[in-house]
Amino acid sequence: MLRVIYLIFTEGYAASSGDDLLRPDLAEEAIRLARILHRSLPREREVAGLLALFLLTDARRAARVDAAGNQVLLEEQDRALWDADLIAEGRRLVVPALTGPGVGPYAVQAAIAALHDEAADFASTDWAQIVALYDVLLRIEPSPIVALNRAMAVAMRDGPEAGLALLDGLAGAAELRRYHLFPAARGDLLRRLGRTTEAAAAYRAALGLVGNRPERVTFERRLAELTGRDRLT
Repeated sequence: MLRVIYLIFTEGYAASSGDDLLRPDLAEEAIRLARILHRSLPREREVAGLLALFLLTDARRAARVDAAGNQVLLEEQDRALWDADLIAEGRRLVVPALTGPGVGPYAVQAAIAALHDEAADFASTDWAQIVALYDVLLRIEPSPIVALNRAMAVAMRDGPEAGLALLDGLAGAAELRRYHLFPAARGDLLRRLGRTTEAAAAYRAALGLVGNRPERVTFERRLAELTGRDRLT
C-alpha cells in the first residue's frame, strides 16, 4: 500500500506526460491517504517516513513552476515561497521515522528532503550529509535511480567530474535507458565542465525521452544556451 501511495505522489510531483509539471490533485490525494494511514498506524515508522517525505517535498510546490507553468529548478527556486508549516510538520515526523534499528527507505528519503528544506540556499546545502544518506538508501534499497541521485549529490560535494564518473558507470543499467533524467543529469554535469558538444548531445537524448512539456522546455533552454540558438519549439 505504501508503494502505491508513493507512486501516486510521484506522478503528482512530476507528471509523466502532458502540459503541466505538477498534478496537485494527485499529490494532495497521496498526502491525504498517508495521513489516514499515519493516524491508524502511528507507531509504524515507515508510514511516518512516507508522510514526512510527502510533506517536505510538497512544501516546495509553489516555487517549482513560474507564472507560465515552466519548471524552476531547485537551485533557482525562491525559497520564501516554500511552505514553512509543511516543512515543520515533516521535520517533526522525520525524527521518530529514523529512531531505532532497521530504518526504512521512505524515512531516509524524508531525511534527505529535510536537509534540502533546511538549507538557506542551494549553495549551503549539506551535500556531505545527503551523500551519506544516499549511501544508506543504496544499502537498503539499491537501484540505478538511487545511484543516479547519489551521483548528483556527489557532484555537488566533490565537483562535476566526480559525479560524471559515477554516472558513466551506470550507463549500462536497463532501468535508466528510457529514463529522461539520466541523460539530463549527464548534460548538466558536462555543461558545468565546459564539454559543450557532449552536453548538447546529452540534452538531445533527454528531449527524445521526456514526456511533459515543462521539463522539455527546460532541456530546450539548456540546449539553446549550449548551441547559441533560440529555443527549439
